Amino acid sequence: MNVNSISQIKVNPNIPQIGPGDTVKVSFKVKEAGRERVQTLLGLVVRVRRGASGGNFTVRRVTYGIGVEHTFPFASPLLEKVEVVRHGKVRRAKLYYIRRLSAREARLKERRGKVVEEASVEGAIAEEDVAEESEVEEDVAEEVE
Repeated sequence: MNVNSISQIKVNPNIPQIGPGDTVKVSFKVKEAGRERVQTLLGLVVRVRRGASGGNFTVRRVTYGIGVEHTFPFASPLLEKVEVVRHGKVRRAKLYYIRRLSAREARLKERRGKVVEEASVEGAIAEEDVAEESEVEEDVAEEVE
């Protein structure tokens, strides 16, 4: 019997689809001295691991010249929300080479391709559907009068 079949991992619904190279803003709960607060971390996604345990992703940020990496599990209830600030254009699954680059060299180009186009096309289709529905409702209202 497989352990994974017994325990189903519940992925946090506040996490969008992210990948390596994305710049994300992670809001997570921190417990300090008996109280709880929400802390945010804006950084680059260096790696994404998926698997039976739910997976995790690592975010890297350079603060005052010191690189800080933080790993978050996808199934963590401590994650408030994750916002994708920009999608980076990368050709690797793990961006460990970013660690040895300086700030200027570590900048990534923004990925614009299909992701942005699909979102705009879906938005345009949704707007057309709403416009068509309102026209149909107006026609029905005129016929009733």
